[in-house]
Amino acid sequence: MLSESVVRDVLSAVLKNGGDFAEVFFERKYENRFELKDGKVERATSGEIVGVGIRGFLGTKAVYAYTNDLSRDNLLNVAKKVGEALEETKIEDLTFNFNRTKRKERHVVIVPPDRVEKTEKVAVMKRAYQAAKDYSSLIKQVVVWYWDYDQEILVANSEGVWAEDRRVRTRLMINAVAEKDGVLERGFYGPGAGMGFEFFERIDVEEAARKAARIAARMVEAEPAPAGKMTVVIANGFGGVIFHEAVGHGLEATSVAKGASVFAGKLGQKVAAECVSAVDDATIPNGWGSANVDDEGTPTQRTLLIDKGILVGYLVDRLGARRMGMKSTGSGRRQDYTFPPTSRMSNTFILPGDYHPEEIISATEYGLYAKTMGGGSVNPATGEFNFAVSEAYLIEKGRITKPVRGATLIGKGHEIIQKIDMVGNDLARDQGMCGSFSGSIPADVGQPTIRVKEIVVGGRNR
Repeated sequence: MLSESVVRDVLSAVLKNGGDFAEVFFERKYENRFELKDGKVERATSGEIVGVGIRGFLGTKAVYAYTNDLSRDNLLNVAKKVGEALEETKIEDLTFNFNRTKRKERHVVIVPPDRVEKTEKVAVMKRAYQAAKDYSSLIKQVVVWYWDYDQEILVANSEGVWAEDRRVRTRLMINAVAEKDGVLERGFYGPGAGMGFEFFERIDVEEAARKAARIAARMVEAEPAPAGKMTVVIANGFGGVIFHEAVGHGLEATSVAKGASVFAGKLGQKVAAECVSAVDDATIPNGWGSANVDDEGTPTQRTLLIDKGILVGYLVDRLGARRMGMKSTGSGRRQDYTFPPTSRMSNTFILPGDYHPEEIISATEYGLYAKTMGGGSVNPATGEFNFAVSEAYLIEKGRITKPVRGATLIGKGHEIIQKIDMVGNDLARDQGMCGSFSGSIPADVGQPTIRVKEIVVGGRNR
């Protein structure tokens, strides 16, 4: 960590050369990444990054610079350049009174990554590999990735913030490929959490691997999916990726403040069906996207975004707060010190409703059951999306019948959330990586089972 005297001098150097706000972000992160393919470790990388980001504001103008040379002279030189780039205001009479409020640790880590031998981590990967491989003779290839990191941060600013945090995250990812008659299908599952190696006492490693293998094995024997407008039931968990991508990004200050979101200026207005409520919650203990404070030193919180169809909140970072005249919601996040923070989601999900999932299926005469969602693309400005369904089944006369493959869901996020007419009581969250202006960050997506009464399905059969 940086000493308090160095931090004071850096903040002073920004403000004495220009700007009305200064911030220092220090980061030290050690991570391990392994890849196991065909039962053998193909790649293994471990390393540490250490660096500092220095940011200055002048009104709503922002300048950011970063360095991995932590010498006092270099940090002061970088800070001076940040201030000079902002120009105009030069504050000479500076006094910083840092508020070092002791926080409650919500994300207890029992077994930090550095206390576990690499051979133990590889042993977990081999268990996953074998379980996926043994699932079916159709499984032709299995790749397993392991990732953990231990990150310490310090954020201090000219408004008296002095916040330190530690984030430990661990994740296992399994990719299985099935082949039949020249057709290849892929299944993926990647559970993770904001905890240490004890994560593998909380999950069933073999079952996680079999889930990836099951998707691949079932889909390779499936018929092509039908196409056209139809009712779609989207299963709980990773189905929330559509809300995350097509709605959640449109609620971030980064786009709202610029008016580049379909949700800009709509606080208090009805934007979704009455059965839809949604939150972003970075306080979930040991959540994949959780933290005690955000990357601007603001305590994280649970932010209600949509309440019974009414838009009631945005995700706001410190710069967004200036631009929008609102308070920060503790949503400033970044990949690492080389990125300035921007407003980002953490653990974002639709809240549970009243229906059992079986009731939703039985109430559907004909449609598609999207059990597992895959990747897709979204236009954040318009909310237009196109998502592949990794595992899908037909619903006929209120029953799930045969598997179908190759389905895609096409629509606009703000229109689809108006068409949700049933919300289940089986909320689940899954883990992913979210990419945006401030890099790639861990984020949970989630929802209960939901039914969209009409959505365009891309497929092959009519």
